[in-house]
Amino acid sequence: MHKVSLDFKFNYSIDRVWLALTDSKILAKWVMDNDFKPIVGHKFQFRAKPNKLWDGIVDSEVLVVDQPNKLSYTWITAGESTTVTWTLKEADGTTFLHLEQTGFVNQGHAYHGAKQGWVLMGDKLEQVLNEL
Repeated sequence: MHKVSLDFKFNYSIDRVWLALTDSKILAKWVMDNDFKPIVGHKFQFRAKPNKLWDGIVDSEVLVVDQPNKLSYTWITAGESTTVTWTLKEADGTTFLHLEQTGFVNQGHAYHGAKQGWVLMGDKLEQVLNEL
């Protein structure tokens, strides 16, 4: 199994970053439209515009909500079933955000797409945090 592992650093409080990860409307600004709720067991979808290669739907279920330290949910799309886990730590007004997406069968299209996608979404998250 393969995983995507990325680290982000934001000069914002852990509570602000947690809000961006768990508020459905804010999440839609940097990931995709969704019906997310930070409740363990809640089933939800991320939805994007479909294209020739992808139907635009990510099926998910919340696995862990440990405010404001850890959030985890399944990420099932395009034949891949993975788990996304966000871990947050704060020090001196800086929030360190670690992303791990585990369960990729190989380092194929889905793996590389996820890695590129999260890097781009991390940049968008910085902009969204700035606007909160």
